[in-house]
Amino acid sequence: MSTPVPARSGPLSGLVVIEMAGLGPVPLAGLMLSEMGAEVVRIERAGSGQPLMARPEEYDLDRHGRSILSVDLRRPEGAELLLSLVEKADMLIEGFRPGVMERLGLGPDPVLACNPALIYGRMTGFGQDGPLAGRAGHDITYLAYSGVLHAIGSEEGRPVPPLNLVADYGGGAMMLIAGVLAALFQRSRSGKGQVIDAAMVEGASMLAAPVHALMAAGLWRDARGVNLLDSGAPFYDTYETEDGRHVAVGCLEPRFFAEFARLLPLDEHFVRGQFDKALWPEMRATIAARVKRKTRDDWAALFADTDACVAPVLSLQEAKNHPHNHARSAFVKAGRLDRPAPAPRFSQTPSTLATKPDEHDLQPVMVLRRFGFAQGEVEALVKSGVIG
Repeated sequence: MSTPVPARSGPLSGLVVIEMAGLGPVPLAGLMLSEMGAEVVRIERAGSGQPLMARPEEYDLDRHGRSILSVDLRRPEGAELLLSLVEKADMLIEGFRPGVMERLGLGPDPVLACNPALIYGRMTGFGQDGPLAGRAGHDITYLAYSGVLHAIGSEEGRPVPPLNLVADYGGGAMMLIAGVLAALFQRSRSGKGQVIDAAMVEGASMLAAPVHALMAAGLWRDARGVNLLDSGAPFYDTYETEDGRHVAVGCLEPRFFAEFARLLPLDEHFVRGQFDKALWPEMRATIAARVKRKTRDDWAALFADTDACVAPVLSLQEAKNHPHNHARSAFVKAGRLDRPAPAPRFSQTPSTLATKPDEHDLQPVMVLRRFGFAQGEVEALVKSGVIG
């Protein structure tokens, strides 16, 4: 008999997910699925060495909210153990290069043979096939191949990577989550699982689909810093303030720009000619000179109760203490870690904040009993070195 797991709050309560440990998008997807209520079991490869950017457990979101099981997947007994877990799971997510899971005997064919209702989510940079499928890369690599990196930066400058948010997390983790949840809905109708092939290059490209449409319509140039939303327009850019900090100006619509011009102030001819590109160099120089006359927080106070779409550029630390974020409890404490609260929010089934694993989450006996393993079976696996 399996040991029942206490129900977790969240819309995915009761869902069992196997997460193959890795870097980047899969761990974020595992964290979010866990906070939505899923029971996530993270499989770490025994003897895999020190992880990149290792950190104290208190701050390691790659492990929060999960049960952890260390398995020697190089041994046939390790693969057999994982197949036993998969039989009782709803979903498996992995982010290895194409062919790795197959070489371990854990590719879609044997896994879905064990559990035809399983949803098998695969996250790679380039997809499961194609000329680049086996190549290594990171967010910046996939952004480069998607064309998105080319579009980010100033007109006279080089391409600027937007942290690792666009390919790793936007085009990666978010697309993986969308895929597995769509498959979960389809399974509710058909009873059948399926494989999701999520590629970060394609995910980043999909995020840029509206830009491709604007370009096709002749409303976007395939160049940096010359378009409406890439700092090409002087009313959609950042400006340095008197104290060396910055404000973000985003008054695209004429009525918002008119409000911005009234308060800055700007001459009326700029308001009338907002979209006259011949005026933009003069407009930009004028805005920059005016913004330099006050501090960031002075401007924030002046524009606070307006629709001029001007905001102070906050640091990550400052964002935690902004009154709006504070009122919404947008940042929360998980032990000693201050972090963004689970998102999105659910009215009927609120998410569960993930915290570091406790001893029950780390003990193989406790983890495997949930899957119906007897204590003696688990002790034998530990003694043999199949699990740590």
